[in-house]
Amino acid sequence: MARNLITVDQIVNDFVLSMAGDDYCADVTDTLVRNYALRGIREIGFDMSKVVRSLKLPINQSLSTVDLPDDFVDLVKIGIVGSDGLVYVFGENKNINMSQAYELDAGGNPIEGDDGLYERVDAYGTPNAYSNPFGYESYLFRNFWDNDSYGALYGLGGGQYSGEYRMNYDQNRIELNGSTSFSEVVVEYIADEARSANPSVHLYAEAAIRAFIYYRIIERKSSVPMAEKQRARAEYFNERRLANSRLKSFNMTEALKVIRKNFKQSPKY
Repeated sequence: MARNLITVDQIVNDFVLSMAGDDYCADVTDTLVRNYALRGIREIGFDMSKVVRSLKLPINQSLSTVDLPDDFVDLVKIGIVGSDGLVYVFGENKNINMSQAYELDAGGNPIEGDDGLYERVDAYGTPNAYSNPFGYESYLFRNFWDNDSYGALYGLGGGQYSGEYRMNYDQNRIELNGSTSFSEVVVEYIADEARSANPSVHLYAEAAIRAFIYYRIIERKSSVPMAEKQRARAEYFNERRLANSRLKSFNMTEALKVIRKNFKQSPKY
């Protein structure tokens, strides 16, 4: 088993054991040290060592939505797994599901229609998801048919995708287009490692986390000289730059790969 990670408990214990009686942070509690350690994992993790998780999540067939995980921070990609084992990604379309509302009964629950799906209503309460009081929905919000050919308006996007999605952070979910014939999707996202049961960080970033803890503890203490605060701040950013260079090293093999790819000749016709 690889030993390239260190847990937040180990960092906190090592920091507490290394404190001497005359240190500026000698009177802090273990709880405060752990709190700053988690904040350091967040700050360094989002910028340098992102934790990307990949999950298969079920689709709510009635609403065509996927609930976001508890540790979700930002989306990397979403798609379905094909028969070849590859992930075929969806394209983001901010123009779908513009009025994500449903007709409710007296108890506040969505009303199920004859087709087994919930009845959608627009912002004006009309039970038609695509109704528009101005009557221009066929030109502004949909693709169109022209002489038996399927087309789209210029400037409304393109590309070949296996589906479309829209992020809805207000209701903590991903909204898919209505033509979903699959039961689950693959979601890759940046996770908040600080919310894990036992958060961990790469060994390259351990010194940066320890410097962050010390800097944040003495930052607002009036008894600490300003010179010590500036030294602690400079030490933290130096350790941060060192960790960044180690985590994002660029070796000779990667350089040769980029060069060979850029100078690859195109086929002649």
